[in-house]
Amino acid sequence: MKFFRSRRGAISLGASLLLVLFLFRPGVGRLKSRIANSIGQAIQRQVEIGSVHLHLLPSPGFDLDEFVVHDDPSFGAEPMLRAQEVTASLRLAALLRARLEVSRLSLTEPSLNLVRNDQGHWNIESILEHTAQTSVGPTGRGASLVRPQFPYIEADHGRINFKLGSEKKSFALSDADYSFWQDSDSAWGMRLKAAPIRTDFNLTDTGTLRASGTWQRAGHLRETPLQFAVQWEEAQLGQLTKLVSGADRGWRGTVRTTLNLSGEPSDLLIAGDLSVEDFRRYDLAGGEPLRLATHCDGHYSSVSREFHDILCMTPIGDGRVTVRGDVHHFRPTPSFVVNVNAESVPLSAVLRAAHRAKRDLPPDLQAEGLLTFGAKFRKGEESNQHLVVEGSGSTKEFKLESASTKSSLVLGQVPIAFTSQSGPEANVAGKARAVHKVDGVTAAGFPRAVVGPFRLNPTGVMIRGILTSKGYAFASEGDADIKRLLLAARAVGIPASSPVADGIAKLDLTVAGEWTGFAAPQAMGTAQLRATRIQLRGLNGPVEINSATIRLQPDRVDVEAITASLADSHWKGSFSLPRGCSRWSQCRISFDLQADEIIPERLRLFGDPTKPSPWYRVLSASSTPQLPLLTQLQASGRLRVARLILPNVTAAHVSSDVDVDSGRLHLSELTADVFGGKHSGTWDVDFTTQPPLYGGNGTFKQVALPQVAAAMHDPWLTGSGSGAYRVEAHGHTLPELLGSATGSLQFDVRGGELAHVILEDSSLKLRRFTGVLALRSGKFEVQHGVLDSVGTSYAVSGNASWSRALDFTLLPDGAPGVTVTGTLAAPKVVVQPTAATRATLQH
Repeated sequence: MKFFRSRRGAISLGASLLLVLFLFRPGVGRLKSRIANSIGQAIQRQVEIGSVHLHLLPSPGFDLDEFVVHDDPSFGAEPMLRAQEVTASLRLAALLRARLEVSRLSLTEPSLNLVRNDQGHWNIESILEHTAQTSVGPTGRGASLVRPQFPYIEADHGRINFKLGSEKKSFALSDADYSFWQDSDSAWGMRLKAAPIRTDFNLTDTGTLRASGTWQRAGHLRETPLQFAVQWEEAQLGQLTKLVSGADRGWRGTVRTTLNLSGEPSDLLIAGDLSVEDFRRYDLAGGEPLRLATHCDGHYSSVSREFHDILCMTPIGDGRVTVRGDVHHFRPTPSFVVNVNAESVPLSAVLRAAHRAKRDLPPDLQAEGLLTFGAKFRKGEESNQHLVVEGSGSTKEFKLESASTKSSLVLGQVPIAFTSQSGPEANVAGKARAVHKVDGVTAAGFPRAVVGPFRLNPTGVMIRGILTSKGYAFASEGDADIKRLLLAARAVGIPASSPVADGIAKLDLTVAGEWTGFAAPQAMGTAQLRATRIQLRGLNGPVEINSATIRLQPDRVDVEAITASLADSHWKGSFSLPRGCSRWSQCRISFDLQADEIIPERLRLFGDPTKPSPWYRVLSASSTPQLPLLTQLQASGRLRVARLILPNVTAAHVSSDVDVDSGRLHLSELTADVFGGKHSGTWDVDFTTQPPLYGGNGTFKQVALPQVAAAMHDPWLTGSGSGAYRVEAHGHTLPELLGSATGSLQFDVRGGELAHVILEDSSLKLRRFTGVLALRSGKFEVQHGVLDSVGTSYAVSGNASWSRALDFTLLPDGAPGVTVTGTLAAPKVVVQPTAATRATLQH
């Protein structure tokens, strides 16, 4: 007892008591209803508290668990605020006066629902109005005040949700730190820091939203003087567009926004700045960074819900774009009048933005000239709630130059008209309808900017176009120099081949597309070619096109009514290929072509034009890259040739179905008149292997054998023949092909004679000669040969070589045999010694 009465004991007892109170928080359940009612009366909402605990350290106060603030039933049944933990710190000066007063209210991870009803009111409005009318002292103004003081309210790592009626929107503020206090007898203040999110997407770079401000006491919320500053920093443009619209629109850049509000809600002055650093398209990198910025001022009235005296100014180079107008209301139908004016905007600045927004523009493309226009947009009762657009403008001394594309386009003064009425440009919209289902381009009466007509020099083409919020369409008409036209297309970013064509084209084309999605512009219409020369890869000489019509369909390109010449051959026909192919291997071409005459040796398709090339090199694939196109091509169709002239052989009325599949050539239904007879067969060539493989089979009927002999420069055979064959070979050169060839020929020869085989003073007459001629290892072997001559039938066997060496035996029934050796031109015919016959050689 003496210890506890001593000073040391008292200190120890006090320290122990403080420790117990710090570690253990006694329940004060009897105060729960009093605290809930006190807070509820202050904010005019029903408040529920799960449990209350008292703490004395580090300062006296209460720990409130499961803290819930119910909303006004007119705004919904969901609580307005919910927090699992709330700390209410008590003001010591009030405790000394035996008064329970909260100095600080700290909410941990609260969830706040801000609700807007159908009348346009927010659930927090009544709370703010009631607070403004309550006579309490400023927050933290010392202990000398007798009246209660407004507590400092703060939230840590909270979430703020937004609802329209009963629908909870996907927009929210996460990781929100905010505070609220009374700054003076008539003023309150607040701070907020949060990250905007969408609950239906995983967004990571939406930036940080900061807001701070003050407002003063007033009888009504709309009369409350206020001063607020809002900043939204470090938001990435792609994530921001996904936050706002639900989709990443493909733009990149860092967005910074500041907004200052001052005045009263009934007449609120708004000043804002918006900038985007390093603006670009998502798939474009490098180049000079581009900054976009604008400043806007205006007034807003919460009473009439109108924006008026809006003025936005955007400097562009030495010029600027201004937007002025008034928005009378948004609901139920918008009503506004807005004027947009561009004053001496440098087209070089416009092109700089285009470089960051469009692919395929030459990096060295330069622009000269100025853009000036004025447009008025209005919608309201006087326009029957239709959007009416009117205005005009033009470019001045407009010029585009690119050294890399060797282009210099002089556009000069290009007129621009803003309208919502259908006019001469309707035909452009009609053509665009077949290209893209763009309502903003095709719908009659839709607001649009009409560009042109103007002449695109030096191409000579007349251009007119339409631009809307949805898409664009440009029509071109007139005769144009093809080479200049291709250069101009590449200069403005339209994919086009290198200018390997010279000639004239009569155009009736429309190029249309949509702004969203970055889809490449698609052309539609016709181009009629005249007197055109085209140099194609793989061909030594140019293709001379007398006339042809190109039709650009939505899914394919049709080239019709072709009349052309190549290597002294005249061609007619048509072909078609799909659109949107980035490589030849992805495009299957269909064709129907016919030629009056083809001499493959003259074509020399893939060789040196200064050196002769054997005809068979057209079908070969040597170690050098001779077939860059054929090995990639996908094509099928019908080919007809009046005369195919090969060395010593001329085929007439050649016709075949042709299929090319990335280096594999298939000729089916191959028919031709050869050596006075009819041929029909199928051939395959595979260039994907090394060496290439060749194979074919077919039949021939009623071949005039004297023509065959003439092609061999030796009249050794007469008569007619029919048969069937198959053959396979591989190699790069003709000797390789002949040396590797294998196959067979089932023949049937009727009539005629073997002119060099003399038996009994006359050449060997043929009534019929049948058998199989097998080819292997460079030799032809006769199998199952039967030769019926006048009065005698011979069994024929033996072989011949490519060098025309002979080694045959003819065995007649009941008579001495005959051997034939030597060469085809000078055979040695020997009768068996027992025979009375004598063979001589006719020279």
